[in-house]
Amino acid sequence: MAHAGARWPARRRDAAEYRVWVRAPDHVRPVDGVDYDQVATEHLPPAPKSVVREVLGERRPSGWVLAKVREGRGPARGVLHAPDCEEAPQGAPLLDVEHALNVAENPGTRLYTLCGCAQELTPMMSGFDHITDS
Repeated sequence: MAHAGARWPARRRDAAEYRVWVRAPDHVRPVDGVDYDQVATEHLPPAPKSVVREVLGERRPSGWVLAKVREGRGPARGVLHAPDCEEAPQGAPLLDVEHALNVAENPGTRLYTLCGCAQELTPMMSGFDHITDS
């Protein structure tokens, strides 16, 4: 606690200008009754396309979905898919990596290979011990 005669250091305030790039209508909305015809506007050039994105294409949604398969009287079986796979059930809950690995460890579950599910989850299930420095 400061006593009555203590002086706090003076706070210095400098005038400054800054610009913020916003994207309408995501970040801003016009105020009703205000004319914006005279507001200076600079259009940004389109962002360059990433070489990685060009080669690999757009990313798929993260996660996996389980298609339940019932074969006769045995236990329920399933097939794990990438969420954008044509064979994936519509509206199925999206599983995060931990849940997908738990489901994948079930002997009745297969990992679909055509959508990349098997290529993504198999190394995580078997570990990365087989990878050596070359």
